[in-house]
Amino acid sequence: MTSLASPQGSCPPTTYTTELNTTSLATHPPDLVAMDVAGRADRVRAGGATAGCDALLITNPISVGYLTGFTGSSGMVWLGPEELLLVTDRRYAEQAEAETSRAGVPARIEITNDPPRDILAAAAGGVGRIGLEATSVSWAHQRRYAEWFGAAELVATTGVVEHCRRIKDAGEIDRIARAAAIADAALAEVRPLLAGGPTEKEVALALDTALRRRGASGSAFTTIVASGPNAALPHLRPTDRAIGRGELVIVDMGAVVDGYRSDMTRTLAVEAPDATACRVFETVRDAQRLGVEQVVPGRAVLEVDRACRNRIDAEGWADAFVHGTGHGVGLEIHEQPWIRSTAAEPLQTGQVITVEPGIYLTGLCGARVEDTVVVTADGARPLTNSPKTLEAV
Repeated sequence: MTSLASPQGSCPPTTYTTELNTTSLATHPPDLVAMDVAGRADRVRAGGATAGCDALLITNPISVGYLTGFTGSSGMVWLGPEELLLVTDRRYAEQAEAETSRAGVPARIEITNDPPRDILAAAAGGVGRIGLEATSVSWAHQRRYAEWFGAAELVATTGVVEHCRRIKDAGEIDRIARAAAIADAALAEVRPLLAGGPTEKEVALALDTALRRRGASGSAFTTIVASGPNAALPHLRPTDRAIGRGELVIVDMGAVVDGYRSDMTRTLAVEAPDATACRVFETVRDAQRLGVEQVVPGRAVLEVDRACRNRIDAEGWADAFVHGTGHGVGLEIHEQPWIRSTAAEPLQTGQVITVEPGIYLTGLCGARVEDTVVVTADGARPLTNSPKTLEAV
């Protein structure tokens, strides 16, 4: 590539079904707030222009779905100055038409089982600079596109679509809120099972099953259940270890509704843990509350991180806070903005983020408390509402 550029810049019902990323037509909960999918193309075009591009070739499946509503596993979007072209194969002919129509996107659809060289070359006629998604395009694909587009200059762009995804509309927030409500209900259902001494894997399976039974299309990520000394490992996958009494248990989970994800962590215990573990938990819970209080539009993102870390530092556990303070949530479980000490950009109304401080004491215990919150004009509105009490039952 010849250049690199980037843009500047009370719970609802929980009984419904949805399908995501299947070859059949998706079934959407009928009572979800509508999303403005059709309005996204112009915002992405503007980001491409800021990056010095006359047109964009979008190949990341998440970006394709964001622009079109299409959930198939094979497709690309040509976003020209006046046209949005979706190219996919014959498996998705009916699905592409139905999903773009349902999303209200005026896309031209081309169906081919052959490499779409001629289709894209015709669309790109006269275009001087074409933006590619640098984080999604391999060197082999870049060389192929260079052949397809001939004399056009290929520009490596970063974050053009992702930047637009930072601010959620009412429909996107509704989907994340539904996913969060399902996760809340699933945890409430499964929480009493800890008293029976199950393994971490058994609890994780019960949570995943409860999420689907209550209407999620799946888990937002691999559910984490980590107990005792395992809780000192922030992202440990569940093991065959039986959960003991008096141990801290980290449960990190989320649901998917119509492609959008939620994220929540609670720290539990079957019986009162020892004094050190109690102090760890109480410090983390306080730090998380203080961080959420800093979620105000216009305030620098780093202030959220600072509030959490200052509380943990005051207890002498600065070195035991070993992961980030939070992140954006939406079509991906981790997306912009990143809640960290170097993030000077201001929070904006409509962003959906997590606040998730933790303390991890190697060989002993760990604790994390996390909410997904939406930035509102007045501050932060939690979308995850499970109790933050330590007791499991």
